[in-house]
Amino acid sequence: MKKTPRLLLASLIFGLIGVGTAHAQSSVTMYGILDAGLSYLKTSDGNRYTLQNGTIYGNRWGLRGSEDLGGGLRAIFQVESGFQIGTGKSSQGSRLFGRQSFVGLSSSRWGTVDAGRMYEPIVDLVHPLTADGSYGSVVFATPGDVDNNDFSSRVSNAIKYVSPIINGLKFEALVAPGGVAGSLGQGYTWSTAAVYSTGPFKIAAGYHDSVNANSTNGGLRTGWTSSTDDGQFEGGSINSAYETAHVLGIGQAAVQYDSGPWQIGVGYSNARYTADGESTFANTETYNTGRAYAFYRITPSATVGMGYIYTSAKGDASAHYNDVSAGAFYSVSKLTELYAVATFQRASGVQRTADGGLQAARADISSYGIDGTGTQTIVVVGMYHSF
Repeated sequence: MKKTPRLLLASLIFGLIGVGTAHAQSSVTMYGILDAGLSYLKTSDGNRYTLQNGTIYGNRWGLRGSEDLGGGLRAIFQVESGFQIGTGKSSQGSRLFGRQSFVGLSSSRWGTVDAGRMYEPIVDLVHPLTADGSYGSVVFATPGDVDNNDFSSRVSNAIKYVSPIINGLKFEALVAPGGVAGSLGQGYTWSTAAVYSTGPFKIAAGYHDSVNANSTNGGLRTGWTSSTDDGQFEGGSINSAYETAHVLGIGQAAVQYDSGPWQIGVGYSNARYTADGESTFANTETYNTGRAYAFYRITPSATVGMGYIYTSAKGDASAHYNDVSAGAFYSVSKLTELYAVATFQRASGVQRTADGGLQAARADISSYGIDGTGTQTIVVVGMYHSF
């Protein structure tokens, strides 16, 4: 007899929740990607065989939701956590939702405004037109990820505007104040990009600018300590000497043709690591990168492709990096894919080291951050599953 009032109360509460949810027309979706493979990597210490995490897509799980506010306006949110499938550890500096965490308002007429931690506009609009952002994978990205082609960096404490598509044109703009009291010029980030689509062609371009924080003791910086931009420093020796840069500026452009069985693309990027009196290096280091790729859909389920990337480093130190990549991808279902990818990189010239010296340039594929010798090879065979 005592249980009856409790059951009635519980039924009433859940009923009210259900009515409120239906009235608000809200929805929440859980999603994720699991990606793992067996890999061979040539390192400076010898050959390495291991379980590779996130070759095609970074492992993640997340929640996204929206509520219809009427008049074409919606409240939206997304939180996304990255992790290592081999160990279960969190990625992105062990943040709970290190990949993305934002809330915003979206209008079908006026566009979307988001606030939180998120990808910058070049990643949103230019990256999908590169090999790393289409059929390819991390092995198709820029040596050392010096231009954030593999989006090593995300932006925290940011506000971003995303336009609706207007006659084939879409653009985005982001700003993230540094949050340093009395100094608007420390630690801020801003970025903008646009993409235009017409028939099988897409063209996109953007620019990203982030400023490091000042030294806390009035001397030299000890690294990249911006409160907004994570920085592009997951690529090993290629750019590790420039973590104390004052300004990091990246411009990217890409063109893609996608029709029938073919997807073909070319692109260019310029990444500048600019020094000031608090940097541990004296001269600006510039990385100019050109890229090209082609993918061919043999059947609706099977695709093969190749890519080439050339990066020239100059200014503080002079080096050259040549990447040749290839891959085969087979969709077992809409949610599961098998793949085999490989990259060979050759480096020449000299690099600045983190302690200020110079060394013969070392190959370092994409954002793996594991040095090779003058050359490096990686081969990965694996699968990913999404839900």
